[in-house]
Amino acid sequence: MDGLSQRLSTLGGVITPYRIDILQGNVVVREQVEALQPGMSRQQVQAILGTPLVASIFHADRWDYVFTYQRQGQPVQRRVVTVWFDGDRMARAQADGELPTEREFVAALQVRRPTGEAPPLQASDDQLKAAQPAGSTARAADAPAAPATPPAGASYPPLEAR
Repeated sequence: MDGLSQRLSTLGGVITPYRIDILQGNVVVREQVEALQPGMSRQQVQAILGTPLVASIFHADRWDYVFTYQRQGQPVQRRVVTVWFDGDRMARAQADGELPTEREFVAALQVRRPTGEAPPLQASDDQLKAAQPAGSTARAADAPAAPATPPAGASYPPLEAR
């Protein structure tokens, strides 16, 4: 996308469209990998790391835990933890790079929200009067409610069993 179309799609570069954070895969933190020990069964590994994202029938002795995190304005984070088995027992585990601790991961997820006083959630009487259409003097809440009558010939089942 060239510079002109980028500026037009963001209203002159002032307003950008909102893009949601995208989390995909298994989040694996440093404490989980440190808890793994060679000789653990597949069930024990699964209890610590969860169900693997990739468990191929062609690589029955390998589980891959893949995680990607995409947030607007930041580079995509991608982490892979691979666990190898010898039969039903874990042989080794390897992570592609430094894994964050649980505390570091949670801190990275927190979104900075504007601090300040929350706006009022109810309009004042003056604001309601200003919002009334021209020529209307009565508020809708002051108007009597029309009685609810069923259509002629309508038959409804009772609300409660007798």
